[in-house]
This record gives sequence, C-alpha cells and structure tokens, in this order.
Amino acid sequence: MAKKSSIEKNNRRRKLAKQYAGKRAELKAIARNEQLPLEERFQATLKLAELPRNSSAVRVRNRCEVTGRPRAVYRKLKMSRIALRELGSLGMIPGLVKSSW
Repeated sequence: MAKKSSIEKNNRRRKLAKQYAGKRAELKAIARNEQLPLEERFQATLKLAELPRNSSAVRVRNRCEVTGRPRAVYRKLKMSRIALRELGSLGMIPGLVKSSW
C-alpha cells in the first residue's frame, strides 16, 4: 500500500489539472498560433507559466485505485497487476479467469 500522503498529493494534482484544463488549453492555443503577433504569443506563454505547476496534466501519476501503487497500472482498469491478480483469483472481476496449464 502506498503512503496516504502520496495518494492525496496525486488526487490534489488530478483536481487542479481538471480545474485549469480549459484555461491551459486556451493559453496553449494562443501561444502556438503562428498567425498572432509575437508579443501576444509571448504574453500567453507568461500567463501559462503563472498557473500552478500541479495544474499540468503531465504531473498526474497513474495510480492503482485499490492499493495506490504507482507502477504497472492498467489504464483501462485503473488497477495494478498485483491487485488485478489478487481480485481475479478471488473471482471478484467478471470475465477474468486465471489460466493454468
């Protein structure tokens, strides 16, 4: 199990990224638009830099919903390989059968 602080920190980042997603996209579009004057693009870049660092979606870490493990997480299931195997063995995931040969 991951530390509670790490899980909470990631949740705060996720919340901030969602909150600022529209504003960030708007500023990035202005900064990348080559039809606009250089000064206006530069101002958009400065405003983008003023936003909180943790509002960037890149800083959000994929973590297991069950254990909080940061590595080997299946995006579709939002679960780590270890938790998936454990719950699969207990028969708690529909359609998942542990193979044996």
